[in-house]
Amino acid sequence: MNYIYEDHKIYVKNELGTVIVNATFPFIEEGVVVVDHTFVDPTLRGQGIASLLMHEVYKHAKAKGYKVVATCPYAVVWFKKHKEFNDIIDEAVQARLAPECQI
Repeated sequence: MNYIYEDHKIYVKNELGTVIVNATFPFIEEGVVVVDHTFVDPTLRGQGIASLLMHEVYKHAKAKGYKVVATCPYAVVWFKKHKEFNDIIDEAVQARLAPECQI
């Protein structure tokens, strides 16, 4: 996949220019981003693409020095399953989020 990186978004476009994979993570407070949306085109689902996307989000956020929280249901579950990547989670901010978002 040819990921396109922006400060608060990572995405992939197909040959027609349509976004087929996308994650957004705007600032929720200074130095802390919230993974609030992930998307994988239905034609690509079931192939592990969303997990690969979350790996890219992790690497990008870590490289930028961001702390991370998650409200996107997929991102919350991904961080719960991949505890080895929780070093970037801002536990104090995550704890203030809705109970269903606890990692």
